[in-house]
Amino acid sequence: MKLSHLDEQGAARMVDVGAKPDTRRVAVARGRVLMRPGTLALIAEGQAPKGDTLAVARVAGIMAAKQTSMLVPLCHNLLLTRVNVDFELQGDSDPAAVGIRAEVHTTGKTGAEMEALAAVCVAGLTIYDMCKAADRGMRITDVRLVRKSGGQSGEIVLEQK
Repeated sequence: MKLSHLDEQGAARMVDVGAKPDTRRVAVARGRVLMRPGTLALIAEGQAPKGDTLAVARVAGIMAAKQTSMLVPLCHNLLLTRVNVDFELQGDSDPAAVGIRAEVHTTGKTGAEMEALAAVCVAGLTIYDMCKAADRGMRITDVRLVRKSGGQSGEIVLEQK
């Protein structure tokens, strides 16, 4: 298998997508922030030490998607047409968790997988930052791409739901 970000000598390079056609592309990523049940309760009740955790994490995730090319050196700068970041409070899981889902849309020559993954990561980091005074043992886990569509590969579903 050849890696597209390496040239013939093995040096890192940005992939030339200039000849590719523009297509509508969607990428969905997920992740979780594991925490103590009491921390989840603080988030649910809006009583976290720094304020409305999920509102701030949503905006942070959207901002991360928009800035991915500044964070990941070989990513192309994309014109995003939509970014959604949603949360699911998982109080019945052990440990308790906040599920994160990011969906990114664009029309262009390359996909939005990295933008969706960046949105999940930064939303998770923001949840950690907003609640670390109450729970320094939180863990950001299970960050993964679950679906993408558009481009040459068409629809790829890696996980249902």
